[in-house]
Amino acid sequence: MDLKAKYEHLEALNAQAELGGGLERIEKQHASGKKTARERILALLDPGTFTEIDKLMTHRNYEFGMETNKVLGDGLISGYGKVNGRLVYVFAQDFTVFGGSLSRANADKIVKIQQLALKMGAPVVGLNDSGGARIQEGVESLAGYADIFYNNVMSSGVIPQISAILGPCAGGAVYSPALTDFIFMVNERSHMFVTGPEVIKTVTHEDVTKEELGGAHTHSSKSGVAHFTGNDEDQTLMMVRELLSFLPSNNLEDAPIKPTIDPSDRVDEKLQNVVPADPNRPYDMHEIIQTVIDNQHFLEVQPHYAQNIIVGFARFAGKPVGIVANQPSHLAGVLDINSSVKAARFVRFCDAFNLPLVTFVDVPGFLPGTNQEFGGIIKHGAKLLYAFSEATVPKITIITRKAYGGAYDVMSSKHIGADVNLAYPTAEIAVMGPEGAINIIHRNKLNDTERVQAVQDYREKFANPYKAASLGYIDEIIQPKYTRMRIIGALDMTQNKRKSNLPRKHGNIPL
Repeated sequence: MDLKAKYEHLEALNAQAELGGGLERIEKQHASGKKTARERILALLDPGTFTEIDKLMTHRNYEFGMETNKVLGDGLISGYGKVNGRLVYVFAQDFTVFGGSLSRANADKIVKIQQLALKMGAPVVGLNDSGGARIQEGVESLAGYADIFYNNVMSSGVIPQISAILGPCAGGAVYSPALTDFIFMVNERSHMFVTGPEVIKTVTHEDVTKEELGGAHTHSSKSGVAHFTGNDEDQTLMMVRELLSFLPSNNLEDAPIKPTIDPSDRVDEKLQNVVPADPNRPYDMHEIIQTVIDNQHFLEVQPHYAQNIIVGFARFAGKPVGIVANQPSHLAGVLDINSSVKAARFVRFCDAFNLPLVTFVDVPGFLPGTNQEFGGIIKHGAKLLYAFSEATVPKITIITRKAYGGAYDVMSSKHIGADVNLAYPTAEIAVMGPEGAINIIHRNKLNDTERVQAVQDYREKFANPYKAASLGYIDEIIQPKYTRMRIIGALDMTQNKRKSNLPRKHGNIPL
């Protein structure tokens, strides 16, 4: 074979690999409203930056006639490229080849990408679209899954790991995404479940559709498994790019700064009227968040799940932060099982990746009831307490209104390590609300007039921020219009914070 023929042979193999399962299957993929694996990677990465690895790899299975059925790349495309000019590793399952099922060779490709990403300190994005384990390979395929899971765990808190579910994801295949930091799903296109509708019907006789059981709506609003949902693949992949813009490449770096012309000393008069004078009237905490952050750009995480707490990413003076906020317009901003777990996971992510935490507090307490107690609110509420206490990143807290009882402690109070604690004049910091407190203190010994007066006295004495400020638990009581200025000042002051917890293998978080 002369030189020209050798080069042409390589080109032919490359072209063959790029066809995946063939034109007919590619057309079928397009007809079902889905992109091919290669198209997804090219949509995610900056143009012209993708470098493929293991393009010509094939499976090594000789059972069930598989030795005569080999496809270059074996149904998985992997490599690296750039997002917003920064290195990112990526792999995509190709549904046109063996239904995207995972072989030992597939797993080796993913493991190679994971290990490279760890070595180079760069994020990994997995684009999932797979029928699960390749049955013809038996335990080899399962071993491959476990190797991937192990790397997910070893990478946790070291590099950001992101999963986009762009098709089916069932059985063992759901556990790698579950171990990663963030899960994206596409409405009506992607599904995740440990056991599918057919198995459920056989075992428990429940009738459920794929969409009801494991669709994007279910996982973003009911189970809390998904963090973001998009209307189509293009929008979902753009959201992945947006998320990456807030994150550092690894746990030893700072997040990228985005220059802004939004003034740091901006004063917003409208904030003076957001929190109502009546302590029982709801308001939307988003109004405060959107007003004080850079350019009103807030990337909310899990917006449809546990809506009594808001978590997400924003920037102050160009620098990314994590925001945690009670939402008084949903369940009065009370803490319950789901909101505690949602916020705890987010706080731990921010702490792992050096993102300061800005917390807005308006919390009347923990949600009472047998459902909450039987569900373990004590244990789950403790997760948020643990997460805030453990976090060593800069922590800035603003109490806008209620901060009652144990929930005051839990929401990044001075006592669990917050660096700067601010409060509005509308803040109420006490063991409980005035009515409940008077009922307990006086045990129904007062007539109606005396009771009204006692409640008023208690409100004036305790339902304000001044007692806490006199004890140094609040550093400053501020006019709401200066919120942005004060937060940026506090972040600036704490940017060189040095704190490390006692040496240990790891803590034992109440799970």
